[in-house]
Amino acid sequence: MAMESRNYTNGPDFILLGLTESEEIPQFLFILFLLIYLITMLGNAGMILLIRLDHQLHTPMYFFLSHLSFLDLSYSTVIIPNTLENLLTSNKYISFSDCFTQMFFFVFLVVTEFFFLSSMAYDRYVAICNPLHYHVVMSRRLCYAFITVSYMIGFSQSLAIVLCISSLHFCKSHVVYHFFCDTTPVLALSCTDTRGTEIMIIILAFINIMGSLSTITVSYVSILSNILKMNSTSGKRKAFSTCASHLVGVTIFYSTMIFTYLKPKNSYSLGRDQVASVFYTMVIPMLNPLIYSLRNKEVKNALIRVMQKRENSRQF
Repeated sequence: MAMESRNYTNGPDFILLGLTESEEIPQFLFILFLLIYLITMLGNAGMILLIRLDHQLHTPMYFFLSHLSFLDLSYSTVIIPNTLENLLTSNKYISFSDCFTQMFFFVFLVVTEFFFLSSMAYDRYVAICNPLHYHVVMSRRLCYAFITVSYMIGFSQSLAIVLCISSLHFCKSHVVYHFFCDTTPVLALSCTDTRGTEIMIIILAFINIMGSLSTITVSYVSILSNILKMNSTSGKRKAFSTCASHLVGVTIFYSTMIFTYLKPKNSYSLGRDQVASVFYTMVIPMLNPLIYSLRNKEVKNALIRVMQKRENSRQF
C-alpha cells in the first residue's frame, strides 16, 4: 500500500512487480540472468566483430546475421540490466518516461527482428533455389533496402503504439504485473477505454508475426522442395545444415511471440506470460549466436583465420 500511495502523490511512476515475490529465488534468478546476459553480450558482440574482421563473411547472409546479432544484443540490454537491478534491490520503481522509453525500444527492436528474419529466409531461398543468380539478386542495394525498411517499420509502429498507450490515463494501481514495461500489462492499468489501442496492437502484431512468418514458410517450403530434388547426398546435407539453424531460432522466437501477443486480453496469465517473455527477451538472444555458429563451418573457419592472423601479427 505504501508503494501504491507513492505513485498517486509523486506522479505517474510504475512499480515493476518482477518475476517472483519470494525472498530466496531472486538471488538465484539474478545469477542466472547475469550469466545469460554475459553470454548474450559475448556471443552477439563476438559474432558482429568476427563478421566485420573476416572478409570471406562479407556476404548477404552474414550481413543480415550481423544486424540480427545487433538487435539481440540491443533488446537484451533494454530489458536485462533493469531486471537485474530489480532482483538485487528492493527499489522496483520505474518512472513514467523510463517505462515508455523501455517499451518503445523493445517494440521497435522486436518488430524489426520479424522483418530481418523474413529477409534472411528470402536470402536462403535465393541461395539454394537460384544459386547462379544469387549475387545478382541479393545485391548490396537490395540488402540495404531490406535493412532500412525493417528499421523504418519497427520505428514507426513502436512510436504509434507508445504514443497511444502513454496518452491514456492511469488512475488504477500502478503495479505492473511483469518484469518490464510490456504493452499488455501496462494497458491493464488504464482506467480509460483501451479497446481501440488493443485492437491496433493486435492488428499490428498479427500483420508483423503472420506476415513475416508467411514469408519464411513460403521460402522454406520452396527450399525443402528444391533440396528433395537434388541428386547429391552431400548437397542435400549441406543445404539442410545451412537452413536448420535458422529454422530452430525462428521456431522458438515465433512460438513464444504468438503465445504472448496473438490472444485476447482476458486470457493474460502472469506466470505463463512471464515465462514466455523470459524466452524471447533473454534466452533467444543468447541462443541465436550459438545456433548460427556452432553448426556453421564458415563461422568456425573464419574464427580460425582471425586467430591465425592475430598470432602472425604478434610474431612480427
